Formats: sequence, C-alpha cells, structure tokens
Amino acid sequence: MWRDHLTEIIVFSFLFLLVSAMGFVAARWRAPRDMAHLDEWGLGGRSFGGWITWFLVGGDLYTAYTFVAVPALIFGAGAAGFFAVPYTIVIYPMVFLVLCRLWSVSHRHGFVTPADFVRNRFDSPILALLIAITGIVATMPYIALQLVGIEAVLKTMGVTGDSALARHLPIIIAFAILAAYTYQSGLRAPALIAFVKDSLIYIVILVAVVYLPYKLGGWGDIFDAADAKFKASPAPGDGILLNANNQLQYVTLAFGSALALFLYPHSITGVLASKNRDVIKRNMSALPAYSLLLGLIALLGYMAIAAGVKPLPGAKAGSVDGNTVVPLLFDSQFPDWFAGVAYAAIGIGALVPAAIMSIAAANLFTRNIYKEYLKRDASPAQEANVSKITSLVVKVGAVACIVFLDPQFSIDLQLIGGVIILQTLPAVALGLYTRWFHRGALIAGWVAGMGLGMWMLYQIGNPATGKKHFAGSAFPLEKFGFDTTKTIYVGIVAVLVNLAVAALLTLVLRAAKVADGVDATTPDDYFADEGDPRVTPGTERDADAAPEPVA
Repeated sequence: MWRDHLTEIIVFSFLFLLVSAMGFVAARWRAPRDMAHLDEWGLGGRSFGGWITWFLVGGDLYTAYTFVAVPALIFGAGAAGFFAVPYTIVIYPMVFLVLCRLWSVSHRHGFVTPADFVRNRFDSPILALLIAITGIVATMPYIALQLVGIEAVLKTMGVTGDSALARHLPIIIAFAILAAYTYQSGLRAPALIAFVKDSLIYIVILVAVVYLPYKLGGWGDIFDAADAKFKASPAPGDGILLNANNQLQYVTLAFGSALALFLYPHSITGVLASKNRDVIKRNMSALPAYSLLLGLIALLGYMAIAAGVKPLPGAKAGSVDGNTVVPLLFDSQFPDWFAGVAYAAIGIGALVPAAIMSIAAANLFTRNIYKEYLKRDASPAQEANVSKITSLVVKVGAVACIVFLDPQFSIDLQLIGGVIILQTLPAVALGLYTRWFHRGALIAGWVAGMGLGMWMLYQIGNPATGKKHFAGSAFPLEKFGFDTTKTIYVGIVAVLVNLAVAALLTLVLRAAKVADGVDATTPDDYFADEGDPRVTPGTERDADAAPEPVA
C-alpha cells in the first residue's frame, strides 16, 4: 500500500516537482536570442560548454532504463548483462574521431540532424528521408522505455492501481509536465535538469556500493550468493561468468551496441549543441567516467540476489517484473528518505533522455520531412513551431506504447531499434570520411541490411514468454545452417550485409558512369571551428568551391 511508502512518495514528489520547475525556468537560462528558431529551441543555441555538454550527453546516454534494466538483466541472466559496460568504453575512442567532423560540417552549414548532413553530402533527398525515418522509428520505443523506469519506481511505492487508468495515470501526469516544459524551453530544459539528475545518481550509487556490501556481508558473500543462484537454476545459462555458447553473442552485441550508440539522433543532438570542437574532444575523453558508474550500477543486480529480493508480479498472470529489482533493493535496505532520493534519481533520469529524444525526433521530422516535402519555404519560426508540436506528438506516442503494449514488447522494440539505427552507419559515420559510396548503392545497402535484419528478428522467439517472433536480438546460427548452438547479434550481421551491398553496387554504378549528384561540402568544412564563417543556407556549391560567409 502507498501509505507504507509515504516518506518515499513525499521525497520523490518534491524532487520531481523541483526539476520540473527548473525545466520551465530553463527557457530564460543563458539568454537565448530567439526561441523561435531550431538552433535555439532544438540545439540550445549551439552554445553549451564542457560541463553542460558532459552532463547533457551523459544524462542522454545513461538513462532511467539503464538504471533499472541493466541490474535486472544481471539479476536474471548473470554475466551476459555486463555487455553494457564494455560497449560504452569501446565507443568513445571511435567517436572522438567522428563527432568532431560531424560538428564542424554541421556548424559550417547549419545542419540540425544527421539527415541534413546526408542530404547535402550525397545530394539525395531519398537517402536523407530514409535516414530521418530510421532515426524516428528507432527513437520512439527508446522514449517509451524511459517510462518503464518510472513505472517500476511507482509500482514499488504502491501508487499504481489495478485498472489501466489507475496504473498509468501517474506516468501520464509526469509526461504531461515533461511535454509542457520541453515545449517551452527546448533543449535547455534537459541540459539544466541533467545537473540534478546526474548528481543524484552519483550520490545514490556511491552510497550503495559502500553501504550495501557492508550490510550484506561483503563482496565475497554477494558473489557467492549470485553464483549459488545461477548454479541452482534448472535452465542452462550464464552464471557469474559467460558460458561458451554466449561469448560470440556477448562480443557482437557489445560491439554492435557501441556502433549504434552515437548514431541515435538524440546522441547527435547533444553533440551538435556544443559550442566548439574542443568541448567535444574533452567530453569524449571524460565520458568514460559514466562507464565506471555503469559498472557499479550493474553490480546492484548481484546485490539484489544476496539481499533476497523478489521482483513484483508482472502485467501477465504468473510473470514477474524484473525492472522492480533495483527499486525493491533500495526499499528493503535503505531508510525511507534515502530510498525516496534513489527513486527520484531514477524518475528524473527518465525525464532528461526522454526530452532530448523527443526533440531529436521532432527535428528530424521538421527538417527532413516537413521542410523537404511539405513546405520548402518554411521560415525558422515555422520550423521551430512544427518541431515543438511534433515533440508533443512523439511523447503521446511513447505513452501510448506503455499504455497499450506489454512493457516486455517495448523492451523488444528497443532491441529492434538498435538493429534499425545501425543501418545508417554507412551514410552517416562513413560518409563523414569518404564520399566513395554511390548514393544509389547506399540506398540499396540500407534496403538489404534492413530487410535481412527484420527477417532475422522475425525468426527469434522466446519460449519463456510465448512470443514466436521479434523476441530479442540473439539470432541462432543454426538457422544459417551452422552446426552450433551459438547465437550472434542481429545488428552486426545486418550492417555487414549493408556495407557489402553498398560497396559492390558502388563499383557497378561507377563502372556504368551513373550520375552521383554534387557534394555540397568541402574538405575544410570538416575542420571548421567556432568563429569560422558559415555557409549561407540554400546556396549551391561545387565540391571545390570556397565556403561562402553569411552576408
């Protein structure tokens, strides 16, 4: 009953309302010149310095879902759940090289989305449209999953009822508040709130990794309890170490997830809001500190085993909600007031990424669908207004995913989202370094990779949940004719096929001398920095032309 959690509810509500008020105040933070412009509303004026960008990007990547789902996976599956730790380490050296180039060319040309870059680099509206649709589709379930984190906290505090309305009303209210201050303040709102969100998470986790091992008998007892649980499990699987069958899946999932991480539109939005290249370089060097935090968060799964946590019942009869593991651990081991702080950290941890994701999806629709196909002469104010309205629609869609779909299906959708967004790698990431790929070949590669990926995902079932299709991203190699029980991450296979098709067809199209459009960027665009002259929007340039300054 909620009365047993009154202190937790009061602390949670106070902090939640505090950051909501900060979200509304953020519209006046850093004195925007004109909020009726995507550069201001959608990118914070492209003016964020090192600390703001560090909290913004970190708050964007390490979400409430990460807070509850990674420990829950380790609680239920063991060592496989640690895949999230290496992939957030592997990616930073790679994007250190890539994101500076993306920021520079976007700064020079005023690009707001990755599809803007693809449109100008490859002179292909169709390819840009595919990139935009891919980003929107991949982002939608990611927003919905932030609600899963909030729902786990609310369920633990007993404030969700039995009816559909009573169960989801607190989430609807929370996202209505989020929608209001995001509409008013744009990217400035999550940037300001990220300071509070990340500070709370650091405090909660550092206290937890010191206090909980002391209370539970030490790390030795915690790992012994986890090992004993997995050895006693009737179903074969990983324990505190990977088994041989899951090692290939672990490696490919970690690497594939790393490649996908900064292809998501919300990740790119946080980067493009930086004021110069040095900010990006410093952040890519410092962001691995969040990976250390993630490793500590993951260990909460083993602590929950040692503490004897029993997950709450799930939506389906006989099922359990693994996402309640961390909230229940805090509820059973900490004083009520500190548990309330921890719950607020999770709840606020949902607001920051959800806001950025909805803004990124709205920017894609506005720049690459609305302006490209519906109103080419849209003014900056009209663009900003359409993006604001679209961000509201996106949030409503995310809430609908939680209200009308099984939460487990939302999780599966997010895994599918990773496979989907990976198919933009050749055009976006490789396109920053080379224009060798033919635009027609990139479109064909996208179709091939997406088609194969969807076919593979359709073949994946889960007997435990009764789902026959789209029940994960671990593809059995035996379906390809291999005599093995090993699995592989679908995204890696799909993007390799994508690249192979794009490369082979490029050779064919170039040999046939098929026209490839005009590159609107120049080599020096990829090294432009703060204060360098900007290209006048709408001007056409040859690949060898000098940049044209704004009049």
